[in-house]
Amino acid sequence: MERNLATAADRADYLVELSNIACQVNLGGPAPRSLHRLHLVIQALTRLTGDRNVSVYLVADRSLLGGRREFTDPADARMLRRWVTAGLVEEVPDADERVLEIAGMTGIQVVTGDYYDDFRLEHPWIQGNTWQFLKPEPARGGTVRLVPLDMGHRTGAEISKKMELSALKKQGLLTPARKPLVEVVGRAWRCPEQRCTLYSVHRGGRVMLPRMRQGLPTCELHGAPLLDDGTRPGAAQLKVVVDGQCVARYTLDEGSQTAVGRAPGTADGIALLALLPSALAARVSRRHLVVSVRGGSVVVRDTSTYGSRMRAAGRHGQCGPWEQLPPGANRPFRPGDEVELAPGLVLTRSGRRFPAELAGSWQSDVARRSLPPGAAEATRIM
Repeated sequence: MERNLATAADRADYLVELSNIACQVNLGGPAPRSLHRLHLVIQALTRLTGDRNVSVYLVADRSLLGGRREFTDPADARMLRRWVTAGLVEEVPDADERVLEIAGMTGIQVVTGDYYDDFRLEHPWIQGNTWQFLKPEPARGGTVRLVPLDMGHRTGAEISKKMELSALKKQGLLTPARKPLVEVVGRAWRCPEQRCTLYSVHRGGRVMLPRMRQGLPTCELHGAPLLDDGTRPGAAQLKVVVDGQCVARYTLDEGSQTAVGRAPGTADGIALLALLPSALAARVSRRHLVVSVRGGSVVVRDTSTYGSRMRAAGRHGQCGPWEQLPPGANRPFRPGDEVELAPGLVLTRSGRRFPAELAGSWQSDVARRSLPPGAAEATRIM
């Protein structure tokens, strides 16, 4: 197998994300990690190309070797260490990022089972790509076949949700089932070092997510366990979209009640007049909508003269049909939902969910799955 390993990407026929391949339990037996899967992939590439000397460049997460005890065959861990030392494996903190960097620059085909949803904003060429990625699948006789991976198109909401999970994974805030640790994400934290404001929701600016170390939320700067500072306040991000282009973003804090319109006349309101052409501004009420954030939920209320329409984002981010917003009634305003103030002017929830809402949404999902068949979920209107 070593004769097929290249020491540089520009000398390889294919790029292989080794971390992804070595951990695919549907290939070559149930072992949590195995280099035999790489052997099966190289065999498949040999059959695909008719070239016994087909060369591959391997990129791996540093954590692959860090989890050497999960290799069923101890010889695999020793071999991997030797390959890293010999320059036959490029070991990096994040293999996804490096793989896409190489693939984007060179156009080399990538063998992986990953759809890279959380990298599509940074690498838009992934969207709709049907030729550059090959997915290994089990075949007869314990072999592997490689099939083109249609990357498809992901909506902004889908990409943002994947980015959320990646951020949580980086901080050790996902369970083995890839669910957020809501008991940590939903709480506010502070460092025992009084001058540190990295995690405080009461001081400083951007509030970081804690990093889990040995089961405890820990300050990345001072290495000390963080102190519980109560329930984390919620927040929400709004986008103003004019003729399909995002022209402004606004972050709303927990407990806020924000008027949105042509010129709402309040210090904390969102005035759209300067963002709109005069003809469009004339169709927007001075105080068109009110958006409220409370308890990790966001609601919108129509207060306009001209009326508003709303459409909700479905499970996969695609929006449903437009519906008229009843004047004066609160409606849930979730990530990906859109409210049309006038033709060509849309207010939408960013796909990004802040920690309090993220924790609440996962808890709601768990509760929804636990309902008995046929039971209706209560709708919370605030």
